[in-house]
This record gives sequence, structure tokens and C-alpha cells, in this order.
Amino acid sequence: MVEQPTGGAGPADAADGTAESLDRPLPEGVRRKVVGLVSDAFGGLTIGELPAQLRQYARFTPSRRAKFAGNAMAAALENDPVFRRRIGERIVQTQPELAGALTSGAPPAAADPVDVAAAAYVLRPAGWVKLVAAAGEEVQRAHAEQADEETRRELEGLREELDRARGQTRADTERLRSELDTSRKEADSLHRKLRSALSEMKRGEAALRKAGAEADAVRAEAAVQVSAAESESRRLKARLAEAEASVEAGRRAAREGRSVEDMRLRLLLDTVLDAAQGLRRELALPPSSLRPADGVEAVEPGRMSPKDIAARALSETDPALLDQLLALPQAHLIVDGYNVTKTGYPQMPLEKQRLRLLGGLSVLAAQTGAEMTCVFDGAELAVPVLLAPPRGVRVLFSKAGVTADELIRQLARAEPSGRPVVVVSTDREVADGVAKAGARPVASALLLKRLSRV
Repeated sequence: MVEQPTGGAGPADAADGTAESLDRPLPEGVRRKVVGLVSDAFGGLTIGELPAQLRQYARFTPSRRAKFAGNAMAAALENDPVFRRRIGERIVQTQPELAGALTSGAPPAAADPVDVAAAAYVLRPAGWVKLVAAAGEEVQRAHAEQADEETRRELEGLREELDRARGQTRADTERLRSELDTSRKEADSLHRKLRSALSEMKRGEAALRKAGAEADAVRAEAAVQVSAAESESRRLKARLAEAEASVEAGRRAAREGRSVEDMRLRLLLDTVLDAAQGLRRELALPPSSLRPADGVEAVEPGRMSPKDIAARALSETDPALLDQLLALPQAHLIVDGYNVTKTGYPQMPLEKQRLRLLGGLSVLAAQTGAEMTCVFDGAELAVPVLLAPPRGVRVLFSKAGVTADELIRQLARAEPSGRPVVVVSTDREVADGVAKAGARPVASALLLKRLSRV
């Protein structure tokens, strides 16, 4: 609600000797009219002519300005004599007759008292306080007369409505009495019929209760029989499922055991045969020409002893060591993928690490002919990998809950004893675990050096 400015002379008024002031708030009608005059005159002023607190409303329409800036305009009009004088100049331009009459001290008798009071409040001519007070009294008197007239009309309407209600009440009373007599007669008849119906209903309820009790007994007996049958059916189904599971487990165990053992024996046999053939080719052994007498230690003329032949062992970091291991018959190279890539090129993304390592292993497999398996940790993947394994390299990812280290140990234990298995990993725990399974661990740096020559 817009605050009603209280009368009070500003510093400029006091200097002019016109220090008149109101001793009460502006009447509501005069206040609205004053705000409307300021809002209309507001648009004719420049931004520089407006008080600082009103400049933000310069672009508002007069109606929105009166709605949202009423308090600010009223306060500026009361406290800023310069702004009030500018608004007064606009009123003089738009309403010259009313402004001239107020200045001369003789406001027109035919003018609306509210308009006169609002203009006087802005222009502040001599006696403006009396004009505002008179307008307030006139407004109050008009409101009182209007309220009296409305009250009188409302009272007459209420009297007419009361007369109509009384007449309607008398007619309704007669009608209701007649209807009441008819209803009483109908009620007596209905009471008799109700008593008869109640008697029949009681007999029916008794029969219904008896039938319900019999039905409950039958349902209870049937439920017991159904429950017993369901229990027996579940027991039989459970026994049947156990028997089927036992039979299937036995078949699967026999089938898998036979298949795995056959595979292990065939692989071991191939390893032994290939090793024997490889040794024969490598050493170029002729048919045995040794005789028991050749085993007797003695010095033959012109023959060197084994101590005279120099021997050199390979370093653990020499790539030639890996070539010798992969040259063994039926050799199987198992690679800890991320352990190698993060040792050799950790700055690359995981996808590029995998592709670079698998590309080098593919070339190495083609050169050596050895079986190669590269194991990656599946826990490092945000989504499943769509990967076409390179030729000659088996690529495995560990399942959820299983680490790559555990998968490598499982692969090493799956190999038969006697087959050359080489595991590439710098992880000491992995190296110790595969060594117990009979595999040969080598460092990741050794494979990286060997791949750099590919």
C-alpha cells in the first residue's frame, strides 16, 4: 500500500513564508489524485530533472509508475521542493485555469474538490491546507451520503425479501403439513413391512450362518489336503532336481575330467617329442657311437678336457635370454599386459597401450612360433572392450572380482608339468606364484627390450 504523505512545509516553503502544513494524513481520494498527477507529469521531465530515487521508474507507463513508485513519488514530492515546483509547472501547463484560480485564491466552485485539493497540495498557494482539509471533509461527506443511500436501499431490499420469505414460509408450512400427514401414513405402512422383512432377514441370516459354517469346514479340510499335496509335490520335485543335478554333475565331471586330462597328456607328450626332436636338430646328434669303454676317465693323446672349453651365461636383462626361452619346444609366453605397458609407456591412454603391446606380440609370435597369451585387468575398464585379437596372440580380460594376477596364476597352474612356460611381469607376487607352478618368470623390461628390436 502506498504511504500517505503527511503535510509539512519544506525548507523552500519556509523561506517563502508559506510554512503551512497538514495536521493529518492526506484523504485517500486526494492522495490517489496527487499520485496520479505526479505520474502523468513524470513523463515530461528528463532524467536529470528527476530525483535520484525516481530515475529507475522513468521508462514505466503512468499506470505502472503510480502502482510501483507511489511511495517514492509521494516522498519526493513532500521532501524535494525543486521536484514539487517542476511538477507544479507541468500542472500549470496542463490545467492553466485551475492553476490560475488557485493562485488568485478563488478556486472555481464547479470544480471537483478532490481535483482542487490535489492541485493545491502540489502548487502550495496561500491557504492550500484549508483547501485540502475541505476536500477531505467533502469526500468524507460524500462517502457518508453514499453509504447512507446504500444502507437505505439495502434495508428496503431486505424488508421486501423478508416479506417474500414470510409468504413463502407460510406456503411451505401448509405444504409440509400435508406432506407430513401423507408421510406418517406411509411410514406406518413401511414399519409394518419392515418388521415383516426383518423377521425374514433374521431367518435368512441364521440359514446363511449355518451354510457359511459348513462351507468353512469344507474349505479348511480342502486346504489341509491341498497343503499336504503341495508339500509332497515340492519334496518330490526337490528330490528329482537333486537327482538330475547329481547325474548331470557326474556326467559333466567325467566328461570334463577326461577331456582335460587327455588335453594335458597330449600337450605334454607333444612337448616331450618336440623337445627331443629340437635337441637332436640343435645338437645335430648322429646315431650314438659311444661305448661303455668311452665312459672311463682317461687322457687320450691330443684331446681337450671340458675345462678347456669357455662357457658364458646370459644376463637376466639380455633379450637373447627371451629368444632362447621361446625357442624351447611348445613354449608358452604369458604376459601381464598392464604391468608391461605401464612400465614401458605409461603416459599413453590404456587403449593405445593395449594396441601397441599386442602389435609387438603379434610380430614376436610370427618370428618365434611360440604360443602367446596377453592378460589385462578387466577392473580397469569403464565399458567392455571391442577388440579383435591379433593373429597368434590370445587376449584375455579378468572377470569381475578376479584380478589379472590371479588369472595369470590360474593359466600357469593349468599347464602340465614339464612344458616350458614363461611369464612376463615385474610384480614380485606374480613371479613367486608362477614359479611355484613351474613357470619361468622374467621382468617386463626384458620383453620391452626384445620388442624394440621387432
